[in-house]
Amino acid sequence: MKPLVSLFSFAVTAAALAGPQITIYNDGFATVKEERTLKIREGVSEIRVSDVTRQLEPDSVMVRELGDTPLGFRILEQSFVNDPLTEGLLLHQFEGRTLRFEEKREDGTIRETTGRIIRSGYIPGQGMAEQPIVESDGGVRFSLPGQPVFSGIDSTAFLKSSLVWQLASDKAGATPVEIAYITAGMSWEATYNLVTPAEGGDTFDLTGWITLRNETGKTIQDAEVKLIAGDVKKIRARPDFDEFAGAIEMRMLAPAAAMPEQRAFDEFHLYTLPRPVELRNNEMKQVEFIRATGVKGLRYYVYNPLVGFGFGGGVVTDPDYGTQAGKKVGVRIEISNSETNQLGVPLPKGRMRLYRTDDRDGRREFTGENTMDHLPKNELLKLDMGHAFDLVGERTRTDFSIDTTAKRMSETIAISLRNRKDVPVEIRVIEPMYRSANWKLTAQSADHTKVDSHTAEFRIPVPADGETVLTYTVEYRW
Repeated sequence: MKPLVSLFSFAVTAAALAGPQITIYNDGFATVKEERTLKIREGVSEIRVSDVTRQLEPDSVMVRELGDTPLGFRILEQSFVNDPLTEGLLLHQFEGRTLRFEEKREDGTIRETTGRIIRSGYIPGQGMAEQPIVESDGGVRFSLPGQPVFSGIDSTAFLKSSLVWQLASDKAGATPVEIAYITAGMSWEATYNLVTPAEGGDTFDLTGWITLRNETGKTIQDAEVKLIAGDVKKIRARPDFDEFAGAIEMRMLAPAAAMPEQRAFDEFHLYTLPRPVELRNNEMKQVEFIRATGVKGLRYYVYNPLVGFGFGGGVVTDPDYGTQAGKKVGVRIEISNSETNQLGVPLPKGRMRLYRTDDRDGRREFTGENTMDHLPKNELLKLDMGHAFDLVGERTRTDFSIDTTAKRMSETIAISLRNRKDVPVEIRVIEPMYRSANWKLTAQSADHTKVDSHTAEFRIPVPADGETVLTYTVEYRW
């Protein structure tokens, strides 16, 4: 039988040197930097760089020589071969030829037969997308008559995704190079666990984990990993590979004594893992990157019944506008990201899970989660963590008048705050002044703070198992 035909006639393989360096971004892509040794011939030759990721962006490839005496070679052509050898591809190469098949019977014996491959069913880039057609035993069938048996594999066949270069060089020799490229299918994210004390306390424990995902189709060993935190602009000209289909293996590393190093880099922040790691394909790996105890925080209640309402730049005279309001009272936590508060490091965006300690048995119970954006040091972290079960707010408009000639409106609001806890609480009421740019409160049962040009905040104490009613009248002019 003739040897299999490879896509390229001859290629010198680039040997790997030191472990790769991986810089992973939040948004599902990474840069890979690998050192290889190229054995280059004088004149024009072909070099194969095998075992690259399957989601490599070919036009992002950069090559630079690392030696003291560079050869100064030039890349004339580059091909990205992303269809490694499979049974389907071999069948495709055997179309029009006769192949041996083995069929295992129920009694364990093997039946051998031969068949001519009329159509393999394999379409490059799509896999087994069609039914195979095989001529066997004097007939034609739309299936394989058994397991195909091949006589051998060409030594130049592509077993992994590869870059193939046509190089031109005036000198021959071995030269070390760095090959860098961008690949999709690799991402990282931060997740945090915030443990709140028993009811009434204000000291928190915070741990943060980095979750790494490798869905590139390649296992990367002994990788030096850097993580970029920030919003890096990336044009996506093809599908989002975050929706990669396949089983994901999850591994969690034990907390290490050395935490990832953090530093500013360009307009972002860069985190470097303290030791090389193995990133297996279809694996999710976690590394602890922050641990802080004794973090002071503030937990309070917010009633913001008109979420989504705000001043839109015009005058709103519709009397029914703003009369539909929610009743839930939210729970918010504020933490200062400062050194004096046991933190003071840039925190990448991620998911924050909240746990509360049960004062009866000391166990921690999950009580909610939310996402947080990138948080620079010395900024305030504000987290909305669900709603309070025993607190209810009810907003009612009790009066409304409008004088279009005088260009004036007046609106009176009553807000009932009910507390079914056995302890008193304070509820912060957020009220948007949405009808006109020019407004003032002409009457109020409690003092307010002007949060911004169109928002008033009231801080209302509510007794245990009791009710407090806030009333105010606002006058708009235009």
